[in-house]
Amino acid sequence: MIDEHFVVDAHVHTPRLPTLKPAWLDWARDFAGEYPWRTVYDADGTVIPAAMDDLMAQEGVDRVLLFCEYSPRATGIQAIEDNLPLVAYNPERFRLVANVNPHLHHPLADEVERQLALGAVALKIHPVHGAFSPADKELYPVYALCAERGVPVILHSGLSVFPGSRASYGDPSLLSDVVEDFPSVNFVFAHGGRGWWYDVAAFMAQARPNVWLDLAGLPPKKLPEYYARFDLVRLARKWIFGTDWPGVPGTAVNVRAVADLGLPAEVLDGVLSGNALRLMPGLR
Repeated sequence: MIDEHFVVDAHVHTPRLPTLKPAWLDWARDFAGEYPWRTVYDADGTVIPAAMDDLMAQEGVDRVLLFCEYSPRATGIQAIEDNLPLVAYNPERFRLVANVNPHLHHPLADEVERQLALGAVALKIHPVHGAFSPADKELYPVYALCAERGVPVILHSGLSVFPGSRASYGDPSLLSDVVEDFPSVNFVFAHGGRGWWYDVAAFMAQARPNVWLDLAGLPPKKLPEYYARFDLVRLARKWIFGTDWPGVPGTAVNVRAVADLGLPAEVLDGVLSGNALRLMPGLR
């Protein structure tokens, strides 16, 4: 816990470093600054579960959602199996998030089934790094499976700094039909429409009960600026805290920066953990 707040970091990357493109390492170095994320890795670039668990404990993080990603054109391969040792070491703190790429996996629903069987509590789709539309009908069986299983879908929304990315697929409005076609699926727009889509993402979150925004990669002190056209307290009821670790100056730093926004206590609790716990029962 941080300052008596139960904390879920709903957006964390802990890949094996040799599987990544150099741009990922540059991103982590540039955005983390002096944050000691490299201390959780061994000399071969593999996460040391005890070290990562200790760091998250020191940061006061109670639950951590571990992302995998199959995006060879942009960041590389972050296989879900590489996160299994962390979950095995501390299954209370760490949880898996699945990922599929229609250019790599077929049938898509079969691969989602496989990763859910490993213990994933959510599914991440990365249209920008994978260069595909999140509204492609090939993904509909995946969304149907998530509806059947009660699994939320996290989608990258907004821009990306990585070469090979296709920003046009980060437009949240591409999901306008999908969120209507699958009203029982909770869709989380990662990065909250980062770039020139903040308004689109925020409007959809307020207009649709099954649309949420995660704050990963967004400096908390800038949130009032990014969402200046919206009632911040009302919008914050649809926020989910996440850092985009390791590209962050520190989890506790960001938690306290969110707290400094002056949100009502019950809204802040929802942002830091309550909303994620409601969407992902597997986090409890």
